[in-house]
Formats: sequence, C-alpha cells, structure tokens
Amino acid sequence: MTEKRTCLQAELSSPGAQASVELLITHGVGLHARPSVLFTRLAKSFPCTIEIEVNRSGLWLSAKSIVKVMGARIRKGSTLRIRASGLRAEEAIRGLEALFANDFGEVQDPAGEASHVRGA
Repeated sequence: MTEKRTCLQAELSSPGAQASVELLITHGVGLHARPSVLFTRLAKSFPCTIEIEVNRSGLWLSAKSIVKVMGARIRKGSTLRIRASGLRAEEAIRGLEALFANDFGEVQDPAGEASHVRGA
C-alpha cells in the first residue's frame, strides 16, 4: 500500500522524543472512511502528539481527529507525512506505519479492489 521513509530521533521513553515517517499512498482509493477510522483510533491510543501533512502542504493536522483526517482527502498518489512527539512517539510511528503496511487489514480481490475483509 505504501512506500516509506522513516526518521526517528531521541529515545523511545524520552518526553521530548520525536519520530516521523513519509508514506506514498498506493492503495487504489486512498485513505477512505474505514481506514481513516482505524488510523485515528490507533493514533488516539498513544499519549504523544501525532500530526499528518498531505503532499507537503505545510498544513499539519491532528491525526487523532477523524474530521481532520477525512477532510484531508488522502488519495492514491498522495504523500503523507506523519510526525509524533512526546512519550512513545517512536512506537506510535511504528504502529501507524504497520497499519499502512498491512493495508488496514483489507484483502485485495483478483481485480485489485479492496474487499473490506480483514486478513488473518
């Protein structure tokens, strides 16, 4: 689903820890409703600040807000930068990155369309 570049700084347990990743969205429909909900739900599970930027717009949005994530209209071919700062920042970036790498649990049918069925 994505290509990536990762930048991790400081230590995992440090209150000033920062981490970021840049992902190229390759999923056919981009970050639609169900993946956006999974993304924000996971982001909310971390105590750190997590923000996203789409296509290097310079506008950073809260990754914990479904309204902001859905409003960003993250389409196929978009570049999504995710940054986290604070406690467990590195862990948050790794978790969100894994969500993309696993295609949000969607299984592709032979035509390449997501079937919205969770994988094993």
